[in-house]
Amino acid sequence: MKRIIDKAAVLIEALPYIQKFRDAIVVIKFGGSAMEDKKLIKSAMRDIVFMECVGMKPVVVHGGGKAITARMKEAGIEAKFINGLRYTCEKTISLVDDVMHNTINSDLVGAILEAGGRGRQVSGKNVLKASRMTTKCPKTGVELDIGLVGEVIGVDVESILGTIDSVSVPVIAPLAVGEDGSIYNINADIAACKIAEALKARKLVFISDVPGILRNPEDHESVISTIKVGEVASLIKDNVISGGMIPKIESAIHAIRAGTKKVHMIDGRIQHSLLLEIFTDKGIGTEIIADPPSQKN
Repeated sequence: MKRIIDKAAVLIEALPYIQKFRDAIVVIKFGGSAMEDKKLIKSAMRDIVFMECVGMKPVVVHGGGKAITARMKEAGIEAKFINGLRYTCEKTISLVDDVMHNTINSDLVGAILEAGGRGRQVSGKNVLKASRMTTKCPKTGVELDIGLVGEVIGVDVESILGTIDSVSVPVIAPLAVGEDGSIYNINADIAACKIAEALKARKLVFISDVPGILRNPEDHESVISTIKVGEVASLIKDNVISGGMIPKIESAIHAIRAGTKKVHMIDGRIQHSLLLEIFTDKGIGTEIIADPPSQKN
């Protein structure tokens, strides 16, 4: 009997969050090693189906790093990263396009369908516009060529909302088209931030293979549960936030300033981490929130 009552208690704990987030758009970036484990993929997509069933409006943006690197190795193309961004040549972009759409995106939509939900493949080539992106050498400041890597300059909000309105979960592959017709590889973290910003999403959630932002990178128990936007600069200065995490956090801050209420970073290796973060009092991982309004006399 106690086990049954405990299950009811879980549902009661979730109730105010279900009520609060009904009709809320939540952008979920799915990546990291969670994408390498079929059980974790099924678990995460089942959580997303649950969210849609209780009235939320999830939008999935996925990465594909390890699968792309493996395919490049098979093709004899060396993976090269510059400031955390994959150098993308003409051969690589064709391979990225194929892996993103025909393997990863297809598998995620299939897992949503298997869980009883409705998922729809959405190519970033149809909803994202981009310009060619460069990056700078951190030591010299010299601009570095990273090939066909794009910076998102436009999001077709109406197309994404149309998919949501058809009671389907959009699953977006992070590629884009430039004004010159070129296809660009888009960093999935930044794509998710830009999409959340354009949609004015209530929440933006990063599912990866880290438990959150760690005060001490060597200690996985040192997760910082809440970070205010105004604290980010000092965390970067202290190297708590560093490397490839910096552009992700900076893009997340843009999304917050555009109207996203919270950004969450959670560990996809923990089953149902998405539901634990959104529908429980304690949550899991790190949340980034706006600074409180200043008090004027």
